[in-house]
Amino acid sequence: MNYLDEFKKFLSSHYLSTGVRLTFGAVIPSLIFHHFGILSEMIAFPLGTLLIGATDNPGPFHRRRNALLIAILTCFLVACITGFLRHIHFIVFAEIIIFGLFFSLIGVYGNRANSIGLISLLVFVFNIDDHLSGDAVLRNALIFSAGGVWYVLLFLIIQTLRPYLLIQQLLGENFVELGKLLSVKAGYYFAKPDYDELFNQMIHQQVQLRENHETLREIIFKTREFVTESTNKSRMLMLMFLDSIDLFERILNSQQNYQNLHRAFDDTKVLRLFGTYITWLAAEIQQIGLAVQSGFPSHPKRDLDEAFNKCQSAFERIRQDKMTHENMEDYIMLRQILNSLQDITERIKKLHRATTYDASLSKEYKLDIGIDNFVPKQEYELHTLVDNLSLKSSHFRHALRVTLGLLIGYTASLFFDFGHGYWILLTIVTIMKPAFSITKQRNLYRIAGTLVGAVSGFLILYFIKDGTVHFVFLMLSMILAYTFLKINYFVASVSITLYVLLWFNFLNPAHITDVLQDRVIDTVIGSVIAYFVSSYVLPVWEHSQINQYIKEALAANRKYFDVVAAKFAGKPFEVSEMKVNRKDAIIALANLSDNFQKMLSEPKRRQLKIEEYHQFVATSHMLTSYIASLSTYAQISSNTDYATEYELMIRQIDRQFQAANDVIDGTLHGNLEIVRESLPQNQKLVELLVKRKKEIKEIGIELSAQSPARKKLSELKTINGLFELISTITIDEIKILQKVVPAKA
Repeated sequence: MNYLDEFKKFLSSHYLSTGVRLTFGAVIPSLIFHHFGILSEMIAFPLGTLLIGATDNPGPFHRRRNALLIAILTCFLVACITGFLRHIHFIVFAEIIIFGLFFSLIGVYGNRANSIGLISLLVFVFNIDDHLSGDAVLRNALIFSAGGVWYVLLFLIIQTLRPYLLIQQLLGENFVELGKLLSVKAGYYFAKPDYDELFNQMIHQQVQLRENHETLREIIFKTREFVTESTNKSRMLMLMFLDSIDLFERILNSQQNYQNLHRAFDDTKVLRLFGTYITWLAAEIQQIGLAVQSGFPSHPKRDLDEAFNKCQSAFERIRQDKMTHENMEDYIMLRQILNSLQDITERIKKLHRATTYDASLSKEYKLDIGIDNFVPKQEYELHTLVDNLSLKSSHFRHALRVTLGLLIGYTASLFFDFGHGYWILLTIVTIMKPAFSITKQRNLYRIAGTLVGAVSGFLILYFIKDGTVHFVFLMLSMILAYTFLKINYFVASVSITLYVLLWFNFLNPAHITDVLQDRVIDTVIGSVIAYFVSSYVLPVWEHSQINQYIKEALAANRKYFDVVAAKFAGKPFEVSEMKVNRKDAIIALANLSDNFQKMLSEPKRRQLKIEEYHQFVATSHMLTSYIASLSTYAQISSNTDYATEYELMIRQIDRQFQAANDVIDGTLHGNLEIVRESLPQNQKLVELLVKRKKEIKEIGIELSAQSPARKKLSELKTINGLFELISTITIDEIKILQKVVPAKA
């Protein structure tokens, strides 16, 4: 890991800018109120800024603005209802049930709605107790809303001054993560690779990239300036994003049989040389990402042309010295890797130029995809909410768990004398998530972070008496809290605890010991409640959902394969349709991988048939990679002489996909005979291969290299090999699914 580059990425990331924006948005008015001696009366103002600002997730301008306004209105109503009725306990219980269910369930509408629901619950919790507003309920609800309006004004000002800032931050992060993905790929080329560890890293990076791509698609294709009112900068950002998608596909489709590669070439230095060069390319991509984030042009750190030429020369030398008619196919595989490296190199050089925002380069901009099919869709229909009012819905089960947790927490705060009993409810609301694995992780991080933060706060207050230093620590802890809230919950918990203690110390230093004690006790109680409710009340274990993700991945890969393979059967090939299906396949694959990763964090007794599911996720990654490789040749190949042979292969593979789908449905229909059928052999290719081997044997490698059949054979052999690999993988998936899915009678 390059820690300097990681630090640069952090400094220019949208996470840090969010933390700084929220901190200064809350602190500036607080300083003004403190100057006039009214901070205690106006404390709801900075609280409103922080909470409303927390709903500001990355996305198109109009969606962010609308979400902020809806959050302000919703929180105002919740604050009023809760504040006026909080002394009537049976009504508070009713509110917990209604608000707990509704605001947890609206997560079915996506992350933005989920954030509004979470903040609304936090406002409800804050107003259960009269510590915040006393009897001035309406006044404090208005002050809280004013704090939210203040954040909206900040948002509008920043958006006007820096309209492309968020795009650049997310796009830069996308390139950095893409570079990390390629760096993981490089690991396959060095001696004795740990295939399982590399595969797990690949899964993690692809999930990260999928989430980033979804956000970028939504922002770019739903923002008018990018689509209809393009400026040079917007056109270049669009061009770089589309190039990043193509580069992602190119990295995916460089999948090889690495065991065979090492068997054939471990006694040479060529694989290590390739691995080193891939590492350099990965560093270049990350450098591009840092440049896009910071807004400065990037330049290659190394002479990529010279480095690639060394790889090519090494390949040619080893081919000249060691290739025979018997191991020719190994060298075809190595040649394809070299071709991929050349393509990635050219793309990286182009991206370096793009970071200069040269107007002449933006002429290359061409949107060859249907926008409506390329962006994530989010519908806000009432029936979506109604349809989830069922125990079959994981969202509804989560809403029930949150509601029960709040009921238990509120009851505990009534029967026991807690100075800040509402912190129990805050802990429950912030920890509990639909997935048990996330709840478990946040639970541990919350307890550990609170303890570390409490100890740190105590040491700072005990040994340092200077109020200015306390204020500096307060600012830093707030920035860290809201910077790491979505990327490292442990750091966020430490920072939140620290700044809460420092904040209370400024407001009421005489009671800081009580605050410190209450913070720890209430957090532990809330965490215990959250853990037991998540574990034993209508839990949704990942193994109960993984079959649906498998089915979606199969369907997406089949559609992707059919669109790509049609080209080789002599049918029309639409690049835009291929890209849409590629996007769907990658999303389905990332969702499956994410589900499997969550399963690994669950109790061992809930990890049913984990080995088989691990095998299926691995084969799904290979399958998507092989189809992506095939799509590359579909875009450049013009040979239709083999259409009949490929048509037979396509039909066979489609039957295999159907058989896999039947197994996951539990309805076999006799299709399992397909696993014993061989893929139809491409006789024309066999004849061409025999001819080429004969040439090498009779006239030697150097003279036969000039043969027109060489390049044609290399391409056709690779294409045919990809069809065979896709067929083999789908048969493997059928066999795996037979082990995990019981057949219906």
